[in-house]
Amino acid sequence: MLRYLPFLLIIALTIYAFIDCLNTPEEEVKHLPKVVWVLIILLFSIVGPVVWLFAGKKRTVGAGGAGGRARRTQWVAPDDNPEFLKSLRAEQDSRDGKESDTDTGKDKDKDKD
Repeated sequence: MLRYLPFLLIIALTIYAFIDCLNTPEEEVKHLPKVVWVLIILLFSIVGPVVWLFAGKKRTVGAGGAGGRARRTQWVAPDDNPEFLKSLRAEQDSRDGKESDTDTGKDKDKDKD
């Protein structure tokens, strides 16, 4: 079984690079068109995927310091999202404003009686 390990690693690397290349937007691909990179990855089993991983894609450092795609934002839970919390506060303030208007309206009706 151990003698198959190098072949399995090569296949795994090729599959990973192939899927990564397909999922990469065209504007992030460097040096060659995306179709050419796919052919290089598939035709040159070890060299193609390694070259793709090191030279074929624009890699940027994300906000956390780790590599990744900077243009995609990370999902934030609603209770940690400042925009969501602001909208909740605004909704609560508008509800409080309506309730105080109806309360004063009721008080005015009581004054009339």
